[in-house]
Amino acid sequence: MASTNRAVVFHNPQDMRVDTLDFPKLQMPNGKKAPHGVILRIVATNICGSDLHIWRGSFPVPEGMVMGHEMTGEVVEVGPDVEFLSEGDIVSVPFNVACGRCRNCRARRTDVCETTNPAVSCGAYGFNLGDWTGGQAEYLFVPYADFQLLRFPDRDQAMAKMRDLALLSDILPTAFHGLMEAGAKPGSTVYIAGAGPVGRCGAAAARLLGASCIIVGDYHQDRLELMRQNGCETIDLSQDVPLTDQIEAILGEPMVDCAVDYVGSEAHGIGRESQDMNPAYAINQVLDATRAGGATGIIGVYGPDPLAKSKAEQEGTFPIDFGKAWIKSPRIAAGQAPIMHYNRELMQAILWDRMPYLSDMLNTKIISLDEAPAAYGTFDTGVSDKFIIDPHGLIPA
Repeated sequence: MASTNRAVVFHNPQDMRVDTLDFPKLQMPNGKKAPHGVILRIVATNICGSDLHIWRGSFPVPEGMVMGHEMTGEVVEVGPDVEFLSEGDIVSVPFNVACGRCRNCRARRTDVCETTNPAVSCGAYGFNLGDWTGGQAEYLFVPYADFQLLRFPDRDQAMAKMRDLALLSDILPTAFHGLMEAGAKPGSTVYIAGAGPVGRCGAAAARLLGASCIIVGDYHQDRLELMRQNGCETIDLSQDVPLTDQIEAILGEPMVDCAVDYVGSEAHGIGRESQDMNPAYAINQVLDATRAGGATGIIGVYGPDPLAKSKAEQEGTFPIDFGKAWIKSPRIAAGQAPIMHYNRELMQAILWDRMPYLSDMLNTKIISLDEAPAAYGTFDTGVSDKFIIDPHGLIPA
């Protein structure tokens, strides 16, 4: 067993470093022993678009915090109260830290666990939500392991499909959740705001659901080309044409059945406003694009942002065009996804080859732990890659 743990650590905005830390213990952030936990050797740990909020300084975290919340690992140490997991199991770690015991967890609302963060009903790894250590590291402690961890049924099969299965910890179930909240179903027309990795997962999930026309809007041409190659219609948001006009040019009507905002508070405008950042742009775009009686999912991260222009936006108050949207009787759902609500079914879809296009749409790129700090800067330029960190060199080429 190793005695140390190398990890990607936040020092300042745009300053991530690989530091050597102590090997994790079966211990909660408050120091209490955790016999219900396990230690994982990390097989895959991804850089998420949400991590970029931290990298840029939009989401403040303490110096020295270990980054990462999208982890897949091998069980190497088992607490004495763990009954259903064994050393050697390959598992997916939902990014929501959830106890499995509170009212919300028992209702499968693991996104708002009431006990894993004393400040608010929401715990997450590597995101300053409950002091949970992140997983962009060689090893990770996971509490409440019997409840939280999704075990893959066959080790060899899991390793062979790791590029896809690594997406189960966050972005694929998160993308799917956005579509569920927006009411997507077979035959639906769907607008996806943002062709970053989670938006591309949304397009893949819309295909799995049988959506008819999947329209993806973005500014980056390589991302849009990747979507076109995988059967989606695209909208170049840098063009000075209203979004609804561009939708009408595709569908023959200026609206879709459902729309999902996968961008969040760092959204930009359309056309001449495409260089301007405004936290409310993406929300207002999806509200405008959704038909009367339709629904929208707000999956992008929103919250107080110290980099925003106005004092209100810095405090997390945004100018939503709700008065204009109200007459359409909209249904709006927002927040983090309860990963455990979807991850098992999506795992089965991957294992049984119902999403063979997933890796192509995500454009996954495997990197080492030492390459991770530089990959943050590359990712922030808008490249079409989804970076998966392989700390131990375990993922097949």
